[in-house]
Amino acid sequence: MRPAAAHHRSDLRAPSVGAARATASGLCASLVGIGLARFAYTPLLPAIIGAHWFEPSAAAYLGAANLAGYLAGALLARPMARGAPTTLVLRAMMALATAAFFACAYPLSFSWFFLWRFAAGLSGGALMVLAAPTVLPHVPPSRRGLAGGVIFMGVGIGIAASGTLVPLLLRQGLTETWLGLGALALLLTLLAWNGWPDDAAAAAAPATTRRSRPTTALRALYAEYGLNAVGLVPHMIFLVDFVARGLGQGLEVGAGYWVLFGLGAMVGPLLAGRLADGAGFGSALRLAYCIEAFAVALPAFGLGPVWLMLSSVIVGAFTPGIVPLVLGRVHELLAHHPADQKAAWSMATTSFAVLQALAAYGMSFLFAHGGGDYRLLFGLGAGAIALALALDLVAAIAGRVDRQDA
Repeated sequence: MRPAAAHHRSDLRAPSVGAARATASGLCASLVGIGLARFAYTPLLPAIIGAHWFEPSAAAYLGAANLAGYLAGALLARPMARGAPTTLVLRAMMALATAAFFACAYPLSFSWFFLWRFAAGLSGGALMVLAAPTVLPHVPPSRRGLAGGVIFMGVGIGIAASGTLVPLLLRQGLTETWLGLGALALLLTLLAWNGWPDDAAAAAAPATTRRSRPTTALRALYAEYGLNAVGLVPHMIFLVDFVARGLGQGLEVGAGYWVLFGLGAMVGPLLAGRLADGAGFGSALRLAYCIEAFAVALPAFGLGPVWLMLSSVIVGAFTPGIVPLVLGRVHELLAHHPADQKAAWSMATTSFAVLQALAAYGMSFLFAHGGGDYRLLFGLGAGAIALALALDLVAAIAGRVDRQDA
């Protein structure tokens, strides 16, 4: 009897080991596709202009190329996964992001650089849509919040690296910095390569063949996630400039607040995931909206450095921390329709990408033509998140009424 019991215990342990390895692969994917491919460009931008690789206006358009590629990746992820095994697509997207780093080390022309920045964004959008939904079905339900937090911690690590690792690499030169980032991305791609779950195992999971109709709560969630993206834009784009020029404290102090933003981003997904495992994703998401709206609004009141540091850390935490909460909420709302969860997550990611890009351009326009009013931007960001909370509450009330009628 003992050998049989020991064999049974080993069977119980095996899935947890596989889930841990798959979660690590998901972390590597978010770190390469989002954390590095998107956020490492921010501290590289002054160096690119300073080295006369491109004019300031052209360099800004290259940053926008990544956002456009991200949207394309979010839209194309599911069609790619239908045409090829998901594991193959995940590996290809990580390899594409890695190749983009090496290609950007050589600014052969604006078109060349634009193409590879677009490719980096495309890989990030596809990895955001596919990586976590591929991993989480293999994680026990009681630990999916934590696992999602670990996966999206890669985004936070990338934000932190943008303020620490990139300046160190830049001491060696701009070309060497791109090559160093490429080498790091290659290492992470190789680490993740054999850790992805088996497609056949995922296909064997029970799933409904009949497609579900989007509920009011699900439609509201798409809008909420997009509005949350709007709320994050003031800190993501204007925080350092607000401190450096708006408050007259200089670029070095402004960079210090970005480091705080990055430190918050490293722990945010883990804390959000643990909260969701205990309170449920719906309740955790509403609490997140309340805290976010407060933190985004803080710089508009000019309360001093302590409050501004608090704002930087909290908003930094929720920049990647909101992602596992929304993904988990999608799974909650479609618990009886697992076959529809990837499509719903793709729709949510697309909503986020579209409104984030629109908000980035719109707020830049307002700032340029509104006399450089930073406080207006932070107020708009807080208002967008407050509206997301209101939508969620209205959808919850409507859902209760519908259930009572039924």
